[in-house]
Amino acid sequence: MRRRDFLKTAAATTVITSFGNKLSRAADAPVPRRVLGRSGEKVSIVGLGGHHIGRPSLDEQESIRMIRAALDNGVNFLDNCWDYNGGVSEERMGKALRDGYRQKAFLMTKIDGQTKQAATLQLDESLRRLQTDHIDLLQFHEVIRESDPPRIFGAGGGMEGVLEAKKQGKIRYIGFTGHKSPDIHVKMIETGLAHEFTFDAVQMPLNLMDAHFNSFEEKVLPLLVKHRIGVLGMKPMGDGIILRSKTATPVECLHYAMNLPTSVVITGCDSLPILQQALDAARTFRPMGEHEVASLLSKTATAAHDGQYELYKTTHNFDGTYHNPAWLG
Repeated sequence: MRRRDFLKTAAATTVITSFGNKLSRAADAPVPRRVLGRSGEKVSIVGLGGHHIGRPSLDEQESIRMIRAALDNGVNFLDNCWDYNGGVSEERMGKALRDGYRQKAFLMTKIDGQTKQAATLQLDESLRRLQTDHIDLLQFHEVIRESDPPRIFGAGGGMEGVLEAKKQGKIRYIGFTGHKSPDIHVKMIETGLAHEFTFDAVQMPLNLMDAHFNSFEEKVLPLLVKHRIGVLGMKPMGDGIILRSKTATPVECLHYAMNLPTSVVITGCDSLPILQQALDAARTFRPMGEHEVASLLSKTATAAHDGQYELYKTTHNFDGTYHNPAWLG
């Protein structure tokens, strides 16, 4: 390694370490942990989203710094996906998980493949990028079409590949995600039960807008609680779109999602100050009473009624597999 490169790497490592220590000293309380459904695994109440850390606008060393700072300060749930930023998100996370950091993480990633062949290939690519021999939680990504559940569970479907990978020790738990329709989530869960399979975790939007419009909280959450399936809340701020409504602050958004029976609330962080905000929200969270919840919901009711701040439900803007159908296999 050239001297200039060595000094640059050493300086970056020093900054990562010092920032992590700074957050630790500033912490007044630990990040709370909750049980992930029937698994018994304890995961941090807030999880680090995987999409933001691979965006071109964010420097790779900054991404690594954020991931390690999060793990050093009590966040153990890491989110990712095979298709995020063309694989860059997983590659950066893999680098961050070197030097003993893998042992601190409950690592989740997702695949788009709905055939056995596509699911197997994508999982193996994810394992290579993440530089690990196993994924703690693997999820089928973007279950957003009526045809997705029967295809995944059908002959030669993705579930065959995933169950085989679990037997091989490549994954520990199985879940699915989606952001389009709570009715499709219900169909996926019921399709699994019809095949004598119960998911370990399910990921979905849970936020102050969802509560009013085509609601996952209303239609899916009770089913997950009934079957003791881990609840992964995502899009607490709708990728920032909810904040444009000027009806709630970032911390109010996070606290609302944490007040639901979520195992973890996954939030995107594209800077160290935003990570600090998520840590502070987790440490200061206290269960809210009915009147406090009602007050928050009353502020968002009018803005939420037509889904204009939940574009992942009402448009194809967030549908990666709609724009890239080949990913499905």
